[in-house]
Amino acid sequence: MTKIRRIQLNEREMPTQWYNIQADMPNPLLPLLHPGTKQPIQAADLEPLFARALIEQEVSTERYIDIPEEVQDLYRLYRPTPLHRAYNLEKMLDTPAKIYYKNESVSPPGSHKPNTAIPQAFYNYKEGVKKMTTETGAGQWGSALSFATNFFGIECKVFMVKVSYQQKPYRKSMMNLWNGSVIPSPSNETNAGRAFLAEDPNHPGSLGVAISEAIEVAATNEDTKYSLGSVLNHVLLHQTIIGLEAVKQLEMTGDFPDLVIGPFGGGSNFGGLSFPFLRYNFTEGKKTRCIAVESTSCPKLTKGKFEYDFGDTAGMTPLIPMYTLGHKFIPPAIHAGGLRYHGAGAIVSQLLKDKLIEARSVEQTESFEAAVTFARAEGMIPAPETSHAIAQAIKEAMIAREEGVAKTILFNFSGHGLLDMGAYDEYFAKNLQVQ
Repeated sequence: MTKIRRIQLNEREMPTQWYNIQADMPNPLLPLLHPGTKQPIQAADLEPLFARALIEQEVSTERYIDIPEEVQDLYRLYRPTPLHRAYNLEKMLDTPAKIYYKNESVSPPGSHKPNTAIPQAFYNYKEGVKKMTTETGAGQWGSALSFATNFFGIECKVFMVKVSYQQKPYRKSMMNLWNGSVIPSPSNETNAGRAFLAEDPNHPGSLGVAISEAIEVAATNEDTKYSLGSVLNHVLLHQTIIGLEAVKQLEMTGDFPDLVIGPFGGGSNFGGLSFPFLRYNFTEGKKTRCIAVESTSCPKLTKGKFEYDFGDTAGMTPLIPMYTLGHKFIPPAIHAGGLRYHGAGAIVSQLLKDKLIEARSVEQTESFEAAVTFARAEGMIPAPETSHAIAQAIKEAMIAREEGVAKTILFNFSGHGLLDMGAYDEYFAKNLQVQ
């Protein structure tokens, strides 16, 4: 029998709605708090930063939300994305487990990030917004938003974490190609950036710092809105198209995952794949284990506290109920820049607090070892963030071998590593730090 390695939906089968997990969560989210009054935040408080349609999605408890036709049209540039069966990796590991991965690296920017960049740009365009600002860690989000805003004629300014700006110069080139302007953060362009540089002229930057700068620009310019690539509810909502497609694709194979695994920075990567499967746990009694995999250098889920904290370093955002290492935390300069965030989104934090999902952490060298194993088995080169999910998938496949149990494992291949070859060079030269 011929092995089917690539399961592909046709264009007509692409989902036309996003799934909102808030409709099915056993416990509702705690409210965001105003950074000044510490009282539950009102929609009007968010309007200086976000498009009204996105604010409505942020607080919605409707189970399904329609994807606008204009967004669907742009999604079709790369969606539906394929689901792969990793036969060669299974054979290499000598495991009875079936290993599947959802390939989000086929988008033009090379990651899952356009799934939310496109609708965010669209909703801002519909409200007449001319400029958008954001932050980016490793550059996947910044390139995705530049890609999306280019289609709608919106100016895009990206504050990129300085260490990643230096490590990944071609991400800047991608953003420039799509009309995005890129500033290494902390910068001298904002009061927040100047304050961080005054404390440490060699500050490596962090996502929290870059968020502070991007929010300041949006808050002080009436023609500019802010955009976030993870953490917030509406962002995770848009990403559920990943899991919704994966559900349909696995139906074609006759399999259903025992484990769903995603890399974890702020939540969009993991949530996008896992939430549609968690729905079956909540509504049909399925027992799928969903595992968020973070870096040991930034272990908010595995070592942080569940409490209200700011989403940025300067303390400008609403207070979010989340697992956090503290908004002043500056992580080591690992190559998985998208995982270098001090906190976790409210939805994922509530699910973990309720013991409905699991969390694991992986060291940098271990993640690269897993990435090399995967590339040599399957041919595809993973991004450093993606390699964290691969490392956990390999661990689970080895446990299945030891137990003699034929589990089905699904993970999110959230992005390729073709712009991260310098990091691989450091790994082969044994120059990578463990964390």
